[in-house]
Formats: sequence, structure tokens, C-alpha cells
Amino acid sequence: MFVSTSLRAISRNAPLTARRAFHASSARMVHFLDATPETFKAAVANKEKVVLVDFYADWCGPCKMISPILKRLTDDPKVKTGSGKALDLVTVDTDKHTALAQEYQISSLPTVIAFEDGKPVSKFIGAMPEGSVRNFLGTL
Repeated sequence: MFVSTSLRAISRNAPLTARRAFHASSARMVHFLDATPETFKAAVANKEKVVLVDFYADWCGPCKMISPILKRLTDDPKVKTGSGKALDLVTVDTDKHTALAQEYQISSLPTVIAFEDGKPVSKFIGAMPEGSVRNFLGTL
């Protein structure tokens, strides 16, 4: 009990950026959470994986519904695209990075764009159930 309480205290006292910071597992996925424009451009340039970019805002209710689904799917080594490629996840806060949102013509939230070889190849808008997201991934 003492360990979990102290871990919660450390987590609660950590700055927001530290809790949303980049984390990775070399064996499977890479998540770039709350990406800057520079991080975004480097991440989507990946030629070996499909990169899902979740354009969101903290105040957006549907964004809070789709984000955990995207994280869960990109964490699962069994989930791949229709072409068999693995997935990475990038999240972009549209309130912080308005120029990036404008560049990709984000007018509704959440918007998820799939990038392959640095180019957008497909997208969906709005929250969807996990099964629908899996179907979307199967089309890539």
C-alpha cells in the first residue's frame, strides 16, 4: 500500500508535460504524446510503420473517448494495418499547435489521420467504437 500511495503522489506532483511525455518500447510501438510540430514531422516520416495522428483538444469529449482506444490498439502487437505494417501513435493538441491543425485542415475534433511514408493516406473524424477503428486500420 505504501508503494502505490507514494507512486500516486509522485505522479500527481509531476508536471503535466512529464505525464504526457514521449515513451516507447523498442519491440513494438512508439507514442509521441502531445507532439510538437518538429516531433510530428519526424514521427510521420517513418517509412516502416503507419503513423496514426490524433488531433485533439483537452476540452473535447469525443477526443477523450477515442484516445484510449488508439493507445490500446497501438500498444497491441497483434494489431496491424491491412498491409501488415505496425502502428505508431502521435497526438497533437490543436489548441497548442494551431498552425499544424490549419496545415492539415482540421475543422472537427477528434480527427485521426493515418500517415504512410510521410504522407496522409486516410482519415476519420469523430469518436468511433474500437471495432470501427479496427476496420479503419484494416483498410490501410
